[in-house]
Amino acid sequence: MRGRLISREALERIIQRAAELQAGERDIGEGLTRDDVLALGRDVGIPAQHLQQALLEEETRIGGESGRGPLAWLAGPATLTVARLVPGGGAAVERALGGRLEGEELLQVKRRFADHTTWEPKGGALASLQRAFGGGGKKFALARAAEVTASVVPLETESCHVQLCADVRPLRRQRLAGAGALLACGAGATALAPALGVLFPWVAAPLVCAALAATAYARGHHRDNDRVLVALEQVLDRLERGNVRPATLPGPALVFGRLADELRTLINPGPPHRG
Repeated sequence: MRGRLISREALERIIQRAAELQAGERDIGEGLTRDDVLALGRDVGIPAQHLQQALLEEETRIGGESGRGPLAWLAGPATLTVARLVPGGGAAVERALGGRLEGEELLQVKRRFADHTTWEPKGGALASLQRAFGGGGKKFALARAAEVTASVVPLETESCHVQLCADVRPLRRQRLAGAGALLACGAGATALAPALGVLFPWVAAPLVCAALAATAYARGHHRDNDRVLVALEQVLDRLERGNVRPATLPGPALVFGRLADELRTLINPGPPHRG
């Protein structure tokens, strides 16, 4: 029995139960402060950096629970959050993150706060053209978010907890507005159907079809969210590997050259005449 291996699932249950027993010996009332949790961890021999990371991950998990309910099922959450532990000091990680968001995602700083920085899509005609004619098939999904919030929390092990949060409420509002317009058209057609001589149950057919179409259109926002989530995860991938070289984006001359080629194609789509 002593030499039998304990599975990972059983080990997690054992550690969780031991922590519950240890916490039960204290009067925690309605909860514990962060310092109390760290002190409790020291009592049971859990390193402070592991507890700090667990606390940050728990705060991230609580912040993402807003994406629940019927509206979230229909059109997805209003904000998308990803987080990861990446190597490096706080200043180095912040510089690398800024280089990634500015150089590869065409974002610009919106506001800087003590504990986080907000970014927004870079404006101007040149940035729009760079997104339109970006090389390598890059989609610039983060530019579709109204705002990207980045927070970098240094830990004691020369690593940082990085959290990125994208505000996709404008995209969701567009989807919901389109779904509402489809539903209104269906309701109007159903209201007019009796006057046109349509009999029951076919009188409800326009509304039913419009409701199905509206639901499908609204749920299309989940695909938009997936693209933004992948872009956020890619930022963390590069930070985790320490490989944050800005992507080679087309410069102004190349952008306008491609635009001129597109205009020539639109004006004269056929092959050149050979005499």
